[in-house]
Amino acid sequence: MSTKHELILRYIEGLAVGEKISVRQVAKALSVSEGTAYRAIKEAENQKLVNTIERVGTIRIEKKKKENIERLTFAEVVNIVDGVVLGGRDGLHKTLTKFVIGAMKLDDMKRYIDAGSLLIVGNRLKAHELALSAGAAVLVTGGFDVADEAKKLANELNLPIISSSYDTFTVATMLNRAIYDQLIEKEILLVEDILTPLSETITFSPKDSVDYFNEVNRETAHSGYPVIDRKGKLIGIVTSRDAVGKQKTELIEKVMTQHPITVNGKTSVASAGHSMIWEGIDLMPVVSDSGTLEGIISRQDVLKAFQMTQRQPQQGEKIDDIVKNQMKAVPDQPQNVEFTVVPQMTNQLGSLSYGALTTLLTDVGNRAIKMRKRGESIPENMTIYFIKHVQLGNTVTVEPRILHMSRRFVKVDFDLFSDSELIAKAMVMYQLFER
Repeated sequence: MSTKHELILRYIEGLAVGEKISVRQVAKALSVSEGTAYRAIKEAENQKLVNTIERVGTIRIEKKKKENIERLTFAEVVNIVDGVVLGGRDGLHKTLTKFVIGAMKLDDMKRYIDAGSLLIVGNRLKAHELALSAGAAVLVTGGFDVADEAKKLANELNLPIISSSYDTFTVATMLNRAIYDQLIEKEILLVEDILTPLSETITFSPKDSVDYFNEVNRETAHSGYPVIDRKGKLIGIVTSRDAVGKQKTELIEKVMTQHPITVNGKTSVASAGHSMIWEGIDLMPVVSDSGTLEGIISRQDVLKAFQMTQRQPQQGEKIDDIVKNQMKAVPDQPQNVEFTVVPQMTNQLGSLSYGALTTLLTDVGNRAIKMRKRGESIPENMTIYFIKHVQLGNTVTVEPRILHMSRRFVKVDFDLFSDSELIAKAMVMYQLFER
């Protein structure tokens, strides 16, 4: 049986795109408390099902597919630029394909404006009407109002006219930043991107026998299998180790591991992989907020995801990317790395920041481990001794040295030099993540 929270989310999903909703309306329609309705609407906002806009309210928006995450809805544009909707509210759920800055003559502007675009312009009344007639929304900068004719046309065509107090340059920068941030989000793999769905997952009932388990296990040879009840809720996990030596007639519920470690579909693959290493497990069930099984991920799935992301072109540059881009292998000593301290890597005093140094050490250690042994590694703990501060523009050489490597752990020692002087030492313990 579904929870009230899930029922409300399904109700919201069933609403037409563009429809307005409120806490009171949802509470009344589903006979739940306003507190329950409020929490569910907030969750719907996190899931990008609705968007709340000041002075407009909460509206149902189109849930974008991950591959189109770099596109924004007009509702999101209103929030980004602290805008006021002057007309065309019913079109706020629509997605813009591009934005155009109206710094040209009207005749020239026609070539760049098409349906689904957003014209960013000041108080040029003819430009507003031209854009709306071409199927584009309008963002008026400088806090200006628009003519009543334009507002009427916007309402008729369901194309928003938004007014923002910011200037054109600032608005364009803000929208670029929002798209850039979402490009980075697009690169972050989530568990839901790599999981084996429930329809392809072999599951057991608590009342199945060990004999039946052995039969299935011989055919599939998987490392583990989720155990679910009649409602689809996860109640355990069973492996061949659990069943070995047990009577054939014994029930799965007697031999399974109860309360297994689980993960949510919105968890990052990196976080899930770290948990698998930390707990020493090969398979993790993926469950919903209410505990319903949605699928599984294996250690092999996570490894493939790590390898795939390393081969992908980076579309949005993160701070880690900026730091790692400074790294160069030292000629004749490929294990050693040197880098130059650039402004993005400094703290408020103009010295190499601790965060940038941590990123560099982690990556240099990973490189050294891969040269010795194939596979992924994740840092578990780190100790750094600072001897001298490193100023902006200085070049630093990092010399890693593997002290000990076991089947699961690697200890790496680091010496850092600048102008032939020792400026820091570090020790990092890594856990190996292998098949």
